Amino acid sequence: MTRDNLERHQVWVYLAAILLGLVIGSVAPGLAPMFELLLWPGLALLLYATFTQVRLDQLPAAFRDRKFISAALLGNFIVLPVLVLGVLMLVPDVPAIRLGLLLVLLVPCTDWFITFAHQAGGDLRRAIAITPALLVLQMLFLPIYLWLFMGEGFAEIVSAGRMVTVFAVVIILPLVLAWLTERWAGEKARRAAMVERIGLLPVPLLALVLFLIGASQVEAVLDSLPVMGDILVACVVFLIGAVICGLVIGKAFRLPVPQARTLVFTLTTRNSFVVLPFALALPAAWEMAAIVIVFQSLIELFGMLALLWLVPKKFLPPVREST
Repeated sequence: MTRDNLERHQVWVYLAAILLGLVIGSVAPGLAPMFELLLWPGLALLLYATFTQVRLDQLPAAFRDRKFISAALLGNFIVLPVLVLGVLMLVPDVPAIRLGLLLVLLVPCTDWFITFAHQAGGDLRRAIAITPALLVLQMLFLPIYLWLFMGEGFAEIVSAGRMVTVFAVVIILPLVLAWLTERWAGEKARRAAMVERIGLLPVPLLALVLFLIGASQVEAVLDSLPVMGDILVACVVFLIGAVICGLVIGKAFRLPVPQARTLVFTLTTRNSFVVLPFALALPAAWEMAAIVIVFQSLIELFGMLALLWLVPKKFLPPVREST
């Protein structure tokens, strides 16, 4: 199966994986500790495979197109945090739920955003170029946002014992290995082809991670069912709001249609599985944060199915040349 086929059917692959995990976790709850143990190397491999597709050497290129980069950074790091603040009013005042939404909604996507933008007729070159900038800036801004939005609760989050270890082993180590892989490949065609083949791995690895989460977190999922309706509403409102923000900002900056489409998709897609390790590393009282992140990602994926049709057909159709 080609990478394109995998990405076109990824929504259903992920949904099947997490449902299978929930079934197995319910039938064999005694296996939950083993599944949870396997989850960490699975996440590390997933992030390594994902980061190898983010060309960090293209970071300077992202800032050459000042108009597009300004629109994307304004939307992702100034406008959307305000939208997130409003979305938080739609969910119960439960710290774990609010943290889960903050973690996932404040960080722009760096993987499937490129796929969806390309499939919707967006500007692929600019989508690829901006990705490393989004990755670096979200790591810098996320702690600031959490401190602003959670206040004293932020101290409890950062003091969690495993947070530093998780950040080093599950985030930084895969990022460094991906960068070394990129340097190793260089301009050599055979090595570059090997890195390209790694691009086949994120979809099956993400499916594996979702299966392991479902199998190891059944109790947390069941406990969160009473508030899932509120979380669903909040995530849908965010998605609609992000689309509107993308359309308004694109028009304000007078972006060409392909760039405006790319802008909409960078605002509507979030980096759920980069922040997921942080949620999983928190104490038991915060376990619902991870469930919120997974649930948001599934809602987002179904939203992308709608936007793949709406954006190029209704919101940002091709400009017809006058005759």
